[in-house]
Amino acid sequence: MQNNINVKPPYFAVIFTSVRNSGDEGYSKMADRMVELASKQPGFLGVESARDKIGITVSYWKDLDSIRKCKENSEHKLAQKLGREKWYKSFQVKICRVEKEYGS
Repeated sequence: MQNNINVKPPYFAVIFTSVRNSGDEGYSKMADRMVELASKQPGFLGVESARDKIGITVSYWKDLDSIRKCKENSEHKLAQKLGREKWYKSFQVKICRVEKEYGS
């Protein structure tokens, strides 16, 4: 999944990396729902995601308050609980302020 954003820095990035357990058990449906939910949140700017041996999803946000409000959503809390209980061997979240970007 790729959704390049077109916003000038500064903005924030939430970097979610994970190693999955085997089996899907509703994971794909929930992952799609989380992107849908985030995209409706004020302050959401975009998302990029890739999966091979590890999964990496980076969501982009206007500010830290927007990130906090998304994290507090009840559906997101359920996804976090299911992730800990059955979908992930391990995961890590990093929140960064993007000051500069470049590319071609």
